[in-house]
Amino acid sequence: MSATGLAIIYIIIWWIVFFAILPIDVNRTKIVKIDGEDPGSPENPKMVKKFLYCTGITTVIFIIIYLLIKFEYLNLRNMIN
Repeated sequence: MSATGLAIIYIIIWWIVFFAILPIDVNRTKIVKIDGEDPGSPENPKMVKKFLYCTGITTVIFIIIYLLIKFEYLNLRNMIN
């Protein structure tokens, strides 16, 4: 598989994992209420922590998928035909 294909697979996995992790560890109770702001939005969404967790989880999943493709346990071209 080419580098472009691998990059696309990594990015797709990253976004799926990111949206799965996004609602975790969110405290929706607000101390200060601001007019015009959604009452369900968190004060501190902890995006840097979620970004790092997402990147780590995605890297592990990607390495597993890459090894499966490399040793031909997962052959995407044969699955299409």
